[in-house]
Amino acid sequence: MDASFQSDSLVPRKYLYPFVLVTFLFALWGFANDVTNPLVKAFKDIFLLSNAQSSLVQTAFYGGYATMAIPAALLVRWRSYNAGIAVGLFLFAVGNMLFVPASLYRDFSLFLVAIYVLSFGLAFIETSAYPCVLSMGPASTATRRLNLAAAFNPIGSLSGMLVCGALILPYLNVEEFRAKEVQENPSYASLLPSEADVRITDALESFRDNRPQEHRELQSHDLSLIKWPYVGLAGAAGLLMVLFTFLRLPNGDVTVPRQSLVSTLGGLLSARYIGGVIAQAFYVGVQIMSWTFIIHYGVTLLGMSASEAQYYNICAMLLYLSCRFLGTACLKYISAHALLTLLAVGGMAFSSGAVFLEGMAGMYSLVAISACMSIMFPTIYGIALKGLNTEEAKLGAAGQTFAIVGGAILPFAQGSVIDLGTVELLGETVDAVRASFLLPFGCFVVIACYGFLVTFLANREPGEANSFN
Repeated sequence: MDASFQSDSLVPRKYLYPFVLVTFLFALWGFANDVTNPLVKAFKDIFLLSNAQSSLVQTAFYGGYATMAIPAALLVRWRSYNAGIAVGLFLFAVGNMLFVPASLYRDFSLFLVAIYVLSFGLAFIETSAYPCVLSMGPASTATRRLNLAAAFNPIGSLSGMLVCGALILPYLNVEEFRAKEVQENPSYASLLPSEADVRITDALESFRDNRPQEHRELQSHDLSLIKWPYVGLAGAAGLLMVLFTFLRLPNGDVTVPRQSLVSTLGGLLSARYIGGVIAQAFYVGVQIMSWTFIIHYGVTLLGMSASEAQYYNICAMLLYLSCRFLGTACLKYISAHALLTLLAVGGMAFSSGAVFLEGMAGMYSLVAISACMSIMFPTIYGIALKGLNTEEAKLGAAGQTFAIVGGAILPFAQGSVIDLGTVELLGETVDAVRASFLLPFGCFVVIACYGFLVTFLANREPGEANSFN
């Protein structure tokens, strides 16, 4: 590491501008993530899909990360962080622009292709950005520096949620159809929200079968509205490509000799790193499940409209954002692995509340999960890559990016559970939406185990037991 770094310097002055610009990328992919999450419910209604089918949006989004994680890391290792970010922004722009033909042809599979391609770009961007931030200063402040940069990710996420909640969901014709159906059928008020939702879906299917031309017009209107945020993201990616063309990013510690690929992979064969990849996969899964199916929770269990339920998603993001800054500050005084473990236990408690508490208490517990998730991704990332040299970190970033595949698999599993309608739980029949949040509970158990594992390893290493990073 550069000898000019002060031991307690968070971001050295010479890296301030690159740090700011790379930090903006965190907000960019946060916006992309959370303008997409509500589309799972929107596409379900527009295309009349099952919950499992509509969750393929998340499978495509996070599957793209898994597909390109290793190619992205190899490019960064071969060339530079600049090259990884440039390729990522190009692919991201192409994927976003594919929303235009997908909306014109009203084809769900084309939307999946568009989402898959844009996430190729995000895989390159994230695989480059995370280790790049870690290299912008002394190793002693690496985890705090990464948490600071990542604190701007939920700002982008919140912006995506607001755009979707204020400018898209309320103006979808399919939402207007659902509201009109409720208004014309007062008897729905006496039904459970889940039963009313089934009746409304049946009416929408009847509308599609009996008035196909009008249904196609409804789809065309709604899909045209959905495409515009992605067109805007394509424009933002183009602008950033220009800015990064004139920016020289650090490329790690130049004093570290070039290693063979086999030697580099050997440096990753540790419980800390492999456990971090596993924990990260479950973390991404719990994040996407909590922020995607909160809308189903509100609509099916509490009788809300999709746009009303989205505002609770926004509240969850505000809590996540505020706790991200608070958690980053706490890392100066408490070890990262200890804080990770405490938050995982809290996540287990709130996930249980979402399952077993009735009414709004369950919704509040679901919102509170976001407080526990706030610092998990960058903290797991920093813990897993701690102690790796530059060459190992560049390739190690691929494993952390590949772990995002948890967001492709676990939401599909939760959607499949929800499609069951009801399930038996502790001898009682409960709504499947409620029971499905046992999956996030299980994810937090895995994350807590990783926290305990790292605590055990730290206590065995000299000078590590009281480490703040």
